[in-house]
Amino acid sequence: MTNKIIIEIKQRESFAGGHHFGQTGAYERLRGCAHFAVSPDAAPQAGICDLGLAPRNKKGLVEFSADFLILKPAEPVQGNGRLFYDCGNRGNMRSLQFFNDAPANNDPRSLDDAGNGFLFRRGYTLLWSAWQGGILPGNDRVVLRVPVATNGGEPITGTVMQDFSVDERGTYVMPLSGRSDAHSYPTISLDTRNATLTRRRYPYSEREVIDPDAWQFARIEGGTRLDDYSKKIGIVPSSTHLLLQDGFEPGWIYELIYSAKDPLVLGVGYVALRDLVSFIRYESEDSAGQPNPIGRIEKTYGWGRSQTGRFLRDFVYHGFNADKQGRRVFDGVMPHVSGAGLVKMNRRFANIFSPSGGAYQHRFCYGDVFPFSYAESTDHLTGARDAILTRPTTDPLVIHTHTSTEYWQRRGSLIHTDTRGQDLMQPEKVRIYHWASSQHSANPRLVSPKQPPDVMNLINNIYTSPLFRAMLDALDAWASRGEVPPESVHPTNAARTLVPYSEWVEQFPNIPGQMIPEGPLDLPLMDFGPKAAEGKLSVFPPAIVDRSGYSILVPKVDEDGNECDGVNAPMVAVPLGTYTGWNLLKRGYGHGAISWSTKGSYIPFPDTQDERGMTRDPRRSVMERYPSLDAYVGKIREAARLLVKRRFMIDEDVERVVGRASDWGRPCTDVKLPRP
Repeated sequence: MTNKIIIEIKQRESFAGGHHFGQTGAYERLRGCAHFAVSPDAAPQAGICDLGLAPRNKKGLVEFSADFLILKPAEPVQGNGRLFYDCGNRGNMRSLQFFNDAPANNDPRSLDDAGNGFLFRRGYTLLWSAWQGGILPGNDRVVLRVPVATNGGEPITGTVMQDFSVDERGTYVMPLSGRSDAHSYPTISLDTRNATLTRRRYPYSEREVIDPDAWQFARIEGGTRLDDYSKKIGIVPSSTHLLLQDGFEPGWIYELIYSAKDPLVLGVGYVALRDLVSFIRYESEDSAGQPNPIGRIEKTYGWGRSQTGRFLRDFVYHGFNADKQGRRVFDGVMPHVSGAGLVKMNRRFANIFSPSGGAYQHRFCYGDVFPFSYAESTDHLTGARDAILTRPTTDPLVIHTHTSTEYWQRRGSLIHTDTRGQDLMQPEKVRIYHWASSQHSANPRLVSPKQPPDVMNLINNIYTSPLFRAMLDALDAWASRGEVPPESVHPTNAARTLVPYSEWVEQFPNIPGQMIPEGPLDLPLMDFGPKAAEGKLSVFPPAIVDRSGYSILVPKVDEDGNECDGVNAPMVAVPLGTYTGWNLLKRGYGHGAISWSTKGSYIPFPDTQDERGMTRDPRRSVMERYPSLDAYVGKIREAARLLVKRRFMIDEDVERVVGRASDWGRPCTDVKLPRP
């Protein structure tokens, strides 16, 4: 039996009011659903956890479906023949936001949603589709509908561990998944004595057991009386919610371990992506004889950031970049800020909404597991030998990009070192670029230096969108014409720019009043049970086998605290402050710990020499560096032009960057100098 795919188009209309994007012309918007039916016993689906326990149709096939959105040239011959796949983060579409400087939007329709038009002017066909099961509908997210595994029709049960944290008081109820947009595995018993709820101050603090009588498997329903003066609530038993009678307290990590039922077969997400992209690239019609809605595609590129960067790495590692006929699915992939982990969704009772190990909460998730690098290496703790890339005929080209945050919060050094921290030469088809001193998520539409209530410092404000655009051009030139991109740029032991935390502490400037982290996120060797490799975890919380674990290193910093080795965005090359990949939680939120939400810091320089003397700041002031605004803007222009020369920025972005630097980069900076 062969896999089947049927494409259902639900909406078809012009995009952006028919606006013409350069030589590509107008674009068309298609929204719909891809319906899949696959043989659970066939080799292309081999190894998917619990697929053999999923319901089958009359033909013996397992069915599932994925929402999608396509933006394509109205005249395909005017496009560039390239498919750009946005691997949506938890069902959300992000490529227009980061490549086009557009507003975040899961249902782009207008010209404003097109941003600066970069992807459209280049002629790409854009595809978003659902690959992650367990996403609940809402906010125009794309949803993957997956089967539930059963044991001959009887429920399958197992143990689930879930962390919870809140930023403010007043939260009494949480979904068992920890998120309102995520599916929760129902408990098999509402009796809290059959589960364990604990809390702890920090990841390695001793767990405090919460009395079973102090919480319930329940939710709150509320309303108002007819006089609108008082609100009435009702407590309703719920197999998918946790109610804490005194409320969740900020600054604590809550951990629930309970017995759940009805695991989702999440591994079909690999198949949904593989078969949809393969169909669009290679087939003229679907299984129902309907024509391919896109037409000519010569090259395919996949991009994912954070969670979806991990998924792309996982997708390639498990061999799904070869379709059911052995053809390459993606010619190139661009994992961004993935850290060293994989999604690890091919397991029973997985919750892939949870971060793959966080600096504060979710510290003991199953996600950052060897192998970490694209290159082959040996795990010195287990003796295993492996790599992300192991299939030369179908492995894609890889441009991997990351920021300072990944070194501090996502074990990023393991991407290019072995497990002992020694430099690891990467395969020829891999490039790794460190975007120095920038943070995990850089909002291209940031309009002011923000300081959320839970962290100590202003948020890192480095503008990195121009680097995305250059990276895509480089990948296309590599895949299409064999033009090799610039060599990898990242800290190394050989250059003495990748260092242990003990050296970094001596390098970072002693900024008055500035607290520093206790260290980067560690990675101990953990034991989740004897069948963890098969996707069946059984030890919760995991046993710590080796506390020191894997070697985690961080980039060396200069006298300003900015990183020494990497691709420097103009704001880093011409700094107005210290920019880090970490930010620390305030008192009452997990005081002193690195913020779990992957925020970085912007620590402004003193404006003048007088201010520097008064505050005893060791860093030179803004005016000592740049005697005038014109001098500052001129240096920004020089830095941008150098990036263009090195192929890390495209020409059109020079004036865009220079324009943002006018008036000392305000309002995105905290410079207090008088306006000229």
